[in-house]
Amino acid sequence: MYASDILVSIFSKESVAISGQSLFSLFPELNIKWKQTLLDCFQGISNPMGIQSFIDKNGRERYYEWSNASWYDTNENILGAIIQITDVTAEITRELSLEKSTLLLKQQSEISRIGIWEYDVINNTLKWCNVVKAIHEVPLSFQPNIETAIEFYKEGHSRNEISMAVFEAMENRVPWNMRLEVVTAKGNEKWVMAAGKPIYENGRLVQIIGTFQDIHQDIHEQVLSDLKTKENANLLKTLVDNLPLNVFIKDRESRKILVNKSECNFLGVADPNELLGKTDFDLYPFEIAKIQRDEDLMVMETSKPIIGEESRIIKKDGTETVFLSSKIPLLDEDGKATGLVGISLDITNLKQKEQELRNLINVTSLQNKKLINFAHIVSHNLRSHSANFSMLLDFLVDEKDEDEKNKIVQMLIGASDNLLETLENLNEVITLSTDTQAEKEDVNLHKKITGICQSLSGLIANDKLQIINTVTTDVNIKIVPAYLDSILMNFVTNGVKYKHPNREPVLRFSTEKEGDYTVLNIEDNGLGIDLEKYGSKLFGMYKTFHAHKDSKGMGLYITKNQVEAMHGKIEVHSKVGKGTRFKVFFK
Repeated sequence: MYASDILVSIFSKESVAISGQSLFSLFPELNIKWKQTLLDCFQGISNPMGIQSFIDKNGRERYYEWSNASWYDTNENILGAIIQITDVTAEITRELSLEKSTLLLKQQSEISRIGIWEYDVINNTLKWCNVVKAIHEVPLSFQPNIETAIEFYKEGHSRNEISMAVFEAMENRVPWNMRLEVVTAKGNEKWVMAAGKPIYENGRLVQIIGTFQDIHQDIHEQVLSDLKTKENANLLKTLVDNLPLNVFIKDRESRKILVNKSECNFLGVADPNELLGKTDFDLYPFEIAKIQRDEDLMVMETSKPIIGEESRIIKKDGTETVFLSSKIPLLDEDGKATGLVGISLDITNLKQKEQELRNLINVTSLQNKKLINFAHIVSHNLRSHSANFSMLLDFLVDEKDEDEKNKIVQMLIGASDNLLETLENLNEVITLSTDTQAEKEDVNLHKKITGICQSLSGLIANDKLQIINTVTTDVNIKIVPAYLDSILMNFVTNGVKYKHPNREPVLRFSTEKEGDYTVLNIEDNGLGIDLEKYGSKLFGMYKTFHAHKDSKGMGLYITKNQVEAMHGKIEVHSKVGKGTRFKVFFK
């Protein structure tokens, strides 16, 4: 045997003596069957020996292809055999890798239930893997073609779509990936995911390959999930629409993107679409909208909700509604506010009832105080009168002198008159407290003052009382006429009773507006009252503050009760020696 240097370098780490050696002794790994191939070569018959793997001098496995040819001399005599070795390691490695990949792909296909198919355009043949055949419910021996494959797709939309997809792939190189329906060989309808891709070589379409997956269960579950989601959405919408609350959702710009029926009813629209995309500036006066926008920004910027705060909303038509409102930020996955949910409860009626209850409590409290005061006065006064009667009667029984008896009788008559006056005063108070349904009428205030002054003209002239009536003739107030007569008469007579001894009395009437009230000012230049000393007792029953023979302490008490019975109020400002100004508030 003779060998080239290259062969020796491949299979030996150092030079060895090859000449004369047997091929099979030098390469004991060679297939023993190759001996016959060499013997045939010695007879002029050349056959390939095959591929053999070796571990090279670096310890790596390599593959070589062995071939032979007869060796002739110049006379055509066979001298031996010429053996050629070709390194085919790269080709073998690629083939092994491809085989491995094919095996893995087949295993993956079986695991994931994704089938693979190939269409040979040149030979017009179609191959399905076992998974594809299983999805179509055909036997493993079934041989499909392009026409039968398309016919498996459900007639109508699915078949039209796959036909067009194959055409586009072959004509315009367009791949496809679609969710379609097929009818299997057993007549079962299934949803599948069908994909295909055209393969070109040198600009020529040679093949279309693709995948085929059964997604029927996934679609069924998705449909059920969609139905459940839709059902839940309808349930939630029904719930939100029928809540006795105004519910809305706003985006970052405070545009409404969802409203419920209560919100629509409040804003007077029938279709929610009329409100979508609008801001509060489109729906409310600027001042109200500005407050709402500032609240929205605060909630979204701080991510802190507003819970259960009272707010007053005035619509463009002027109607005012009181809400108990909450605003809750809507946060995304990063915790940033993308908008807010607003929930408002109309508590206008509750606030009105609350005010009515508060007024009732105030009235009740006032009535209780009056009742206690009245009971105290009745008890004290009547007890005083009864004690006086008892004492005078005892004197009368014991007295023998006729003149003294006459004096005692006169004293009894005086006591009787005093008791009658007391009973009349108490009766007037009772009448005032119980007559809560007295009807109010529109009364011209200027005319009424003039009329009272005419009724008391004698008193006014006798005491030289100067009346200054600056109330304009267009001032009308809604009041119980009898109460106004009593109030004006009391102030005019007081102007005379408590005049200053060193100057002629002056009584001035004027009006002004304070909120919802028409205020009647009655100002005199009389004695004045020490309010620090008597202010808390000024309007009490039988409270007097000046030594005047006609002072009974009933006038201001009755006046105050009459004013309050008409839902008004009375204030007083006074300086001792300067005069007094009363402010009577009529509503």
